Amino acid sequence: MGPEVMQKAQAEIQHALQGKSRVTEDDLINLKYPKNIIKETMRLHPLASLLVPRKCQESCKILGYDIPKGTILIVNVWTIGRDHRYWDDAEVFIPERFEDTTIDFKGTHFEFIPFGAGRRICLGMTFAHATIELALTALLYHFDWHLPHGVTHDGMDMEEQFSVTVSRKRDLYLHLIQHVGVEEI
Repeated sequence: MGPEVMQKAQAEIQHALQGKSRVTEDDLINLKYPKNIIKETMRLHPLASLLVPRKCQESCKILGYDIPKGTILIVNVWTIGRDHRYWDDAEVFIPERFEDTTIDFKGTHFEFIPFGAGRRICLGMTFAHATIELALTALLYHFDWHLPHGVTHDGMDMEEQFSVTVSRKRDLYLHLIQHVGVEEI
């Protein structure tokens, strides 16, 4: 997330919270841009790049390919999220692409399935999304984030390592500057 994205999100959050000392779940209802940031992050950097393998129960045809019964299928969510047939500027982080769309986490749009789809969609999807949204909103509300001296946004190493989950290959260090008081919990 670049500084302009962070500033746009912070402006929306600060306007909605109007000086409150703490972010609550009720505050999230009217916030749009943090939701778009989360969707865009999940599109480009899904937690799991490959969905759980499934065995084809009967022969079928998918996108013109004949799939025999018994074939093991693995869906590559990482590649779908970067597919230029579905996404303009697919490699670029653009949260605004989710404005005025019905695309959600529920697996009804094949171009965006970070939690899977259908009967085997991730059971923790709702909890994960709510937790991520509350944490991101609170962090953006209470702190400004800056790269360490000498590191530029364009010069950041965003290489990922793939395993059961996807993570950054190298740690990212940030400087935090508190700008809204943090209520003790």
